[in-house]
This record gives sequence, structure tokens and C-alpha cells, in this order.
Amino acid sequence: MSDRDRLKALLLERSFRTGDFVLASGARSRYYIDCRTTTTHAEGQALVGRLGLELLRTAGLAPESVGGLTMGADPVAYAIAHASWLAGAPVHAFSVRKEPKAHGTGKRVEGCFASGARVVVVEDVVTSGKSALQACDAVEAEGGIVLGIIALVDREGGGREAIEARGYAVHTLFPVSELLASAEGSGGEAATG
Repeated sequence: MSDRDRLKALLLERSFRTGDFVLASGARSRYYIDCRTTTTHAEGQALVGRLGLELLRTAGLAPESVGGLTMGADPVAYAIAHASWLAGAPVHAFSVRKEPKAHGTGKRVEGCFASGARVVVVEDVVTSGKSALQACDAVEAEGGIVLGIIALVDREGGGREAIEARGYAVHTLFPVSELLASAEGSGGEAATG
């Protein structure tokens, strides 16, 4: 089984839920994807790291660091950083706070990041694009240069288009339609709960 096939299986087993859900946007959905239950899993993190690094290379992106809005982006960024070290071509990681901290330096971007850094913003799931765009705004406000966006899953709900409308290229590992087809192909028995 390829790394991609195994990661898809883990996402379906650990992260994909069917039912009736209200999303952060307020919209209702018959499925919910909580990638954190995969991206914080030991095997999932190894797969995310390798596949995320491969996606960066395939997309022609050569950032100094990767990161995004805490908390969904954190395990993705850290996994890619770890995989890049093992591959001998380090790409560091950073996190973007939702709000500036009220003490210390007051920065929103923490970790391996400095003004002028060329970065890729990462996401676990792109839904509306709001989280990725907030991360881009924070990075650029602190002098970073955003090369593009990568995500594990595109919910195909307009987020990609919203991000691209702002001028950022978006690269994803899985469109949600592929996960839905796999879940429905297995009798619709994706995890419930």
C-alpha cells in the first residue's frame, strides 16, 4: 500500500465522521473531518510528513518554513519539518496564534520564522479558506513571504477559490469527494460518533 493510500485509510478510519454537523462557518454538513485525530497519531504524523514534503516538492515550492493557524496546522507543519530533516533538506516550522499574545514580544507568528522568510502556509482541512487567509495575513504583517498553501483535505466548498482569489496557489492531498466516494464505497461505514 502506498503512503497516500495508507493516509487515506487512516483519515477514513480516524478522522471522517458521518452524521449531522454544524461547521465553524455555521453551515450544516452530513460529514465532519477532524484531521487532528490522524495528524497527531504516530503513523499518521509520519505519513503526513512524508506526503506533505513530497507535495511541496511536486508543487515546486521551496520554503524556509511551513506553518499555519494553531491548532489544526501545527501537527501538519511539525510533521513536514521532521520529515524534511530526515530527508536531509530541512524545512522548519512555525505556528500562527489566533490572537497576538498580550505579553512578551506580542507576536502572532512563533517558532522558526523571521521577517523576510519564504514560507508555505499549511492547513489540515480547507473549508472556507478563512484560517489559511488569517495565517497569510499574520505572516505578511510580520514581513514573511507566502509562497502558497498546502492542505491535507479540500472540502470543495469554496475555500480553495477564496484563497486563490487572493493570489495564493493551493495544493491539496485529498479532495473531499475522494474521501466521500471511498466511505460510500465501503458501505458508508466511515467512523460515526
